[in-house]
Amino acid sequence: MATEQNSVELVDDTVVRQFARAAVLAALIGASILVSIPIPLSPAPITLQVLFIFLAGLVLGPVWGGFSVLLYLIAGAVGVPVFAGMNSGLGVLIGNTAGYLWSYPIAASLIGVVVHRGTTLRDLREVSLPLVVGALVMATIVIYGMGTAYMAWLLDMSAWEAIAAGALPFLPGELLKMIAAIAIVRSGLITPVQS
Repeated sequence: MATEQNSVELVDDTVVRQFARAAVLAALIGASILVSIPIPLSPAPITLQVLFIFLAGLVLGPVWGGFSVLLYLIAGAVGVPVFAGMNSGLGVLIGNTAGYLWSYPIAASLIGVVVHRGTTLRDLREVSLPLVVGALVMATIVIYGMGTAYMAWLLDMSAWEAIAAGALPFLPGELLKMIAAIAIVRSGLITPVQS
């Protein structure tokens, strides 16, 4: 008696690879808070998070890059200590630095849209350097725009006070993170998964 077996592919291999990469980047964003340097007069410390936000958008594109950052936010919301200062919980997502955190998935998706010109991933070594730099600068503006606007509203600060406390001290570091992200993707160490 012969039996016939049919194989069913539940999830496309590309989706599995992208999900795995999104999970790894979410974990790296969370691990990056281990480097956390407090700044006097600012509620936000210096961390490496933005470097991994840049990489999420560059390597995973707009959909999976944004998804990886949402995974990170969900992990922190449910209690995994992945926010600065080894904090977690919903309170962080409405606290002093919430504007920065909520800007991260938007920034990663923006980078992906600009660099990849849609959802189909391109070889990053073939994307023009000015386009990559422009995307990273736009993402930085989104991050610090949302972060300082929320901080100003929550803490009843003037726009200038919020920018002085929540943006200006961080900009030199963001430049270094941009350079590092570009060097990583241009070297071919991390490449997008082609669909």
